[in-house]
Amino acid sequence: MAPQIDAVILAGGMARRMGGNDKGLVDLNGQAMICHTIDKLTNQVDGIMINANRNQKQYEQWGYTVFNDQDSGYLGPLAGMVTALKKTQAEYLLVVPCDCPRLPDDLASRLLAALEREQADIAIASDGKYEQPVVLLLKPHLAQSMQTFLDGGDRKVFLWYSQHKVAIESFADQPNAFVNVNTPEQKQLLAQQIAK
Repeated sequence: MAPQIDAVILAGGMARRMGGNDKGLVDLNGQAMICHTIDKLTNQVDGIMINANRNQKQYEQWGYTVFNDQDSGYLGPLAGMVTALKKTQAEYLLVVPCDCPRLPDDLASRLLAALEREQADIAIASDGKYEQPVVLLLKPHLAQSMQTFLDGGDRKVFLWYSQHKVAIESFADQPNAFVNVNTPEQKQLLAQQIAK
């Protein structure tokens, strides 16, 4: 029987480079950005949660559990991850950002295979050149380690990863899968690529 995997979509940031606009709700080709991400995940996981620190009512319209960071103050992606780890009942948690509308259709299965193959605690996606720090699969028992790290005042994702056994899965066969949107210009470019 396949293990149960939940996903959390991180939409909790301040999006300063997008003029403060909530990135998950920014329109991309007639749909909120997060819709593209949800579409990519629906057939890959058992459940989806959304981590949002504002506009929660708008995020609730998609029918998924929406929650804010347990620790207030916009502490970065780890704050959203640790809250999700404490909420999931699944065997694994898949983490993705809300502004990655071209995620691989086989993201969860390949990350799980890498994690099991290397007997790791965390599997991180790579585009073949760079690791994607917020596209990963991890085991919920890591919540305590992550909380301790945050309570110690640390925020850097890679610094926390370095404390655990990590598997890297290359998606070099899909180099544009992790293109994300940080500025209006990037959004425009991505909209043109998706429309093709």
